[in-house]
Amino acid sequence: MDIFIQQLINGVVLGSIYALVALGYTMVYGVLGLINFAHGEVLMVGAMVAFSAISLMVGQYPDTPGWILLTVGVMCAVPVCMAVSFSVEKLAYRPLRNAPRLAPLISAIGVSITLQTLAMIIWGRNYLIFPSTLSTEPITLLHFAPTEGIDFERTVSVTPVQLLIVVVSASLMMALTLLVNKSRLGRAMRATAENPAIANLMGINPNHIISATFVIGAALAGVAGVMVAANYAVAHFYMGFLPGLKAFTAAVLGGIGNIYGAMLGGLLLGIVESLGAGYLGALTGGFLGSHYQDIFAFAVLILVLTLRPSGLLGERVAERA
Repeated sequence: MDIFIQQLINGVVLGSIYALVALGYTMVYGVLGLINFAHGEVLMVGAMVAFSAISLMVGQYPDTPGWILLTVGVMCAVPVCMAVSFSVEKLAYRPLRNAPRLAPLISAIGVSITLQTLAMIIWGRNYLIFPSTLSTEPITLLHFAPTEGIDFERTVSVTPVQLLIVVVSASLMMALTLLVNKSRLGRAMRATAENPAIANLMGINPNHIISATFVIGAALAGVAGVMVAANYAVAHFYMGFLPGLKAFTAAVLGGIGNIYGAMLGGLLLGIVESLGAGYLGALTGGFLGSHYQDIFAFAVLILVLTLRPSGLLGERVAERA
């Protein structure tokens, strides 16, 4: 039971990160009908910028509290990620908006490779040790006393970084929900997603709304990048590829284009992956270990595309006359 609860907590932490990144995918697709495969690299840029900012702060002011260092890292990472995503939309996607669907997809892959290469040139190809900002001392949530057949104590714990990830992710998801449903910008985004031409006739500039959608998604990805780097204590120019691919899987699982589906899909995928990593060895008799946990994300993607292509909360869209 202690292993199950611990893996469940780890899954919620992992799923919170997937959900944040998946929101960027699903918002862009909902408004523009485009899969932004460079979105994972925005996460990487956020982590690398935060690494540079925090390292500089540690060098100049070594006695700065960890929470201030992390805040500075996020404050530096988010604007850079927003600027990168804004530039990518304007330079790589907007000129291809009326082109065949394959052209923006190829452009997105090219942007992804370009951002990885630029990051490798700026920060190098080696893994970078992300500065420690918060205490790594686990916080005990549950305690299991020795029982018959088990002569040692067991605990269920969470680190301060993991707790922060869940709290920040939940707060950002609530804020995004309020933004989309209650604000003027949110109404404009929903109108543009429904019909850009009619929205334009109603005084909404679709270009501005699409750019705003990219920027908001980039801000969430930048925060996720900093949290990933803080949780695993490393940053790397290639670190955004796999989380980005899994977040896309989460968006498809929940129903791409649906923000609630992205949140649900991210959490479910994180839990499935974490539980799979914890029990995969036992289920396969030791043939497969926890390092094969990535197969669950792609197995889920195959199952969803086969059994329910619209996702858990997605709806089939009728052809317009």
